[in-house]
Amino acid sequence: MEVINNFLQETGFALLFDDPRVFIMMLIAFVLMYLAIKKGFEPLLLLPIAFGMLLTNLPGAGMYHAEFFSGGQVHWDQVANFGLIDFLYLGVKLGIYPSLIFLGVGAMTDFGPLIANPKSLLLGAAAQLGIFLTYIGANLIGFTPSEASAIGIIGGADGPTAIYVTTRLAPELLGPIAVAAYSYMALVPVIQPPIMRALTTKEERRIEMKQLRPVKKVEKIVFPIVVTVFVALLVPDAAPLIGALMLGNLMKESGMVDRLSKTAQNELMNIVTIFLGISVGATATAETFLTFRTLGILAMGVIAFGFGTAGGVLLAKIMNLFCKEKINPLIGSAGVSAVPMAARVSNVEGQKAKPGNFLLMHAMGPNVAGVIGSAIAAGVLLALFGA
Repeated sequence: MEVINNFLQETGFALLFDDPRVFIMMLIAFVLMYLAIKKGFEPLLLLPIAFGMLLTNLPGAGMYHAEFFSGGQVHWDQVANFGLIDFLYLGVKLGIYPSLIFLGVGAMTDFGPLIANPKSLLLGAAAQLGIFLTYIGANLIGFTPSEASAIGIIGGADGPTAIYVTTRLAPELLGPIAVAAYSYMALVPVIQPPIMRALTTKEERRIEMKQLRPVKKVEKIVFPIVVTVFVALLVPDAAPLIGALMLGNLMKESGMVDRLSKTAQNELMNIVTIFLGISVGATATAETFLTFRTLGILAMGVIAFGFGTAGGVLLAKIMNLFCKEKINPLIGSAGVSAVPMAARVSNVEGQKAKPGNFLLMHAMGPNVAGVIGSAIAAGVLLALFGA
């Protein structure tokens, strides 16, 4: 009987009531799973994040130990006691997973619309306004500069970049920031349209743009090489993300390494997505997630998205004051790097204003520019506030 009693005392059921907060965390995990499965909110990452959150909050499982990564360091002397997710989390902590995700993104991205219309690079840059304004706001409400930087990067609408910056600057906030980033990315079709309509007139939304010129293959091959060299020299801290992004794109556009390109787009991307999601979700423990700071992060995340959307739209309106060929301001909102969702939203809003007004390819220019812009913004923040 003593053996049975000891066994029962050591089960997770007995440990559940030691900290009632785990019930709340498990409920949050279930809600996120529901949103991923039933509502289709970024399911590829939100589902593994939710399941990782569930695993880390099951008492006694011992799969993830936050103390092994305290102080922003990996405590290698404890490696013998690592759980499964501790090992997986090393890919997040060491910046491996976000770069590999960017490799896959690059292999799936067509920079042709950006090359054909270089002005769209400015719109992608303007959409990063949300990052820096949110940084200022987070600073004012009590977050440290490093934490404010990690919160601000949510406005780039780029999950891997948000994870990359957060693990370097504010690892204790990784769970809430990752959940906020991917949740709001899924809500782009809800968040952006009211802002787009509020900042534009119906006449502006009806503007038709000329068809983009064909882009030569040599241009598409040279582009990733030039961007890598320029950005890495300008912002060295952005080199891992930009380098991986452009390598993936070069493999695609060269046409010489089709197997590698397809692997980066599919098998590698899928494997890394699973590991990344579970690892990030596992950092959302009750101690780090159930705080007023988490509510602040969620609120600032919405603000970041809003300012990012507004920045792109407003710059397009300003550019129309000087450009002979008018730009439909709706494509400016696609400067946030939620590819290709933000571009689709621009196209949908354009069609609502004028059926038959196809803006998708025009919006893809700022959209892919936003991927580059968010990586550069991340490099700037890391250079300013990184250790």
